[in-house]
Amino acid sequence: MIKAGIIGATGYAGGELARLLVQRDDVEVIWYGSKSYVGQKYGAIYQNMFRFIDADCKEDNIKELSKEADVIFMATPQGLCASLVNEEILENAKIIDLSADFRIKDVTVYEQWYRIHHASPQFIEEAVYGLPEINREAVKKARLVANPGCYPTCSFLSVYPMVKEGLIDPSTLIIDAKSGTSGAGRGAKVDNLYCEVNENMKAYGVGVHRHTPEIEEQLSYAAGKPVTISFTPHLVPMNRGILVTAYASLLKDVDYDEVKAIYDKYYGKEYFVRVLEPDMVPQTRFVEGSNFVDVNFKIDPRTRRIVMMGAMDNLVKGAAGQAVQNMNLLMGLPENTGLKQIPMFP
Repeated sequence: MIKAGIIGATGYAGGELARLLVQRDDVEVIWYGSKSYVGQKYGAIYQNMFRFIDADCKEDNIKELSKEADVIFMATPQGLCASLVNEEILENAKIIDLSADFRIKDVTVYEQWYRIHHASPQFIEEAVYGLPEINREAVKKARLVANPGCYPTCSFLSVYPMVKEGLIDPSTLIIDAKSGTSGAGRGAKVDNLYCEVNENMKAYGVGVHRHTPEIEEQLSYAAGKPVTISFTPHLVPMNRGILVTAYASLLKDVDYDEVKAIYDKYYGKEYFVRVLEPDMVPQTRFVEGSNFVDVNFKIDPRTRRIVMMGAMDNLVKGAAGQAVQNMNLLMGLPENTGLKQIPMFP
């Protein structure tokens, strides 16, 4: 039996972790941490958990939790995990951090984009970027897993095969991404009010979104050289989902079969990445509630560009589902254990 704890259990990602873990017979969630709801019934905060979870919320005492848990999920704002983690905790339990604290290897880049001081830079090099499709073997041996961001996961998986094979000029890469409102978290913000979001779409964080350096760093590893991109996210009036449309110039003429063979080379054996049939476009409604990422592409011979597309659920593969996928790897389990949910539709 895996003993798991969730710090930040009452945020959207924390709630999704609870939903995924409580259904499993091989996992016992022993700690639902939440500063805002200490002493309150978890099933009263998230009523969908009524009669499934009878536990009270506890304080964020990661030191005490590490003595009892095999794995701790940190579904917390940027900076908190870095301020709490230490060698003693890492010796006691595996940590899967859903924030950005350990995703970026250059601490100065992290501090520049997130505008906070990094409290434990000594663990950055050790942390494994938890994108299983790329770093599977490293995740298995990790003590500290940096769970990727939602936009970076969908963006990277959509374009990775073309960057890795050197078929596009990465300096021309433009990523246009759209997300549902749950990506902004559960905190009260005027911009996320119903009247602000409904019947509206907008770009935000234009040129300065903090997921940009994470995407660039991972693509640089794939390309074998520094990569700079244009990344623009948009907020759309839906609860869940991310849709990525990326554009880049081709370095040589290719046809559909050549590109499809490349995508199949990288994803043909991946359970959670579905390369769609010709002319099928990824849609958020067909991945909702699941850990799947749908990807496809379209060659534009007129402009000698390729359009690369991806869709996924930002709370599952973009957060909690990928964290559980990483937990499975850490614990020596089949990667898709507890994550075989078919996407919900309608």
